[in-house]
This record gives sequence, C-alpha cells and structure tokens, in this order.
Amino acid sequence: MTSEVTSGPQVAKLPVTVDTRGRVRTSKEQRRLVLDEFERSGVSAAEFARRSGLKYSTLAGWRQRHRRSKQPRRLRPVRLLEAVLPRAPVPALTALPVLLPGGARLEIASAAQLPLVAALLRELEKPAAC
Repeated sequence: MTSEVTSGPQVAKLPVTVDTRGRVRTSKEQRRLVLDEFERSGVSAAEFARRSGLKYSTLAGWRQRHRRSKQPRRLRPVRLLEAVLPRAPVPALTALPVLLPGGARLEIASAAQLPLVAALLRELEKPAAC
C-alpha cells in the first residue's frame, strides 16, 4: 500500500509501504524521498505526518536520524588511566584429593608431587596384562 500526501492542490505519492499490521516499512532511500517531500511541502511535521498517514513519532525519528547522519561525528578525547593492583598472595596448596578407580583416594600436598601423580594415572589407564 502506498501512502499519499496532499500539500495544497497537488497530491504526491510517497514511497511508503505499510504491512498488514499497519507498520511502515521503508528503505533508507525511501525515507530520504519522504523527507525531501516533507521539506518541499512547507507544512509542519505534525501536519505532514497526518496527511501522509505516518505516525508523527516515525517522521520525527527519521528527521532526527537524518540530521545526525549529516553532522560530523565529534570524537571525544580518550583518557587513559593506569590501574595498579596489589599482588594477591598465592594461597598455599593444601591437600588436593584425587579419587582413583576402585575407591582409592590420593592427596597431593605439594606441586613437586604432580609429576608422580601424573605418571601414576597414566599407568592406571593402561590395560591390565593377564
């Protein structure tokens, strides 16, 4: 469905598509054409929206986004801050329990025992020789 706008004696067709729920579906090019027609119409935004069948908030949003897109973006200065955090103490390794197949339990009390535990687990994974 295409909406029409009346500005004085002339009637201009606007490239606005409305879906079955009444929502306006447009591309950027279509919105640009509608905004150009609004500028040529010489009527207020509220009047243009009423005549064209657009919601005023839709037209106002299009106008605002268009104005923003024409303005150069202002870059904000970047502030860099250095954060210095105190070193957290490394908690001492207490006993780390390892549950082995068959219900056996092994506790690792120091990091020096890790290679031994790894070797033990590799041996336990090997199939048993009959």
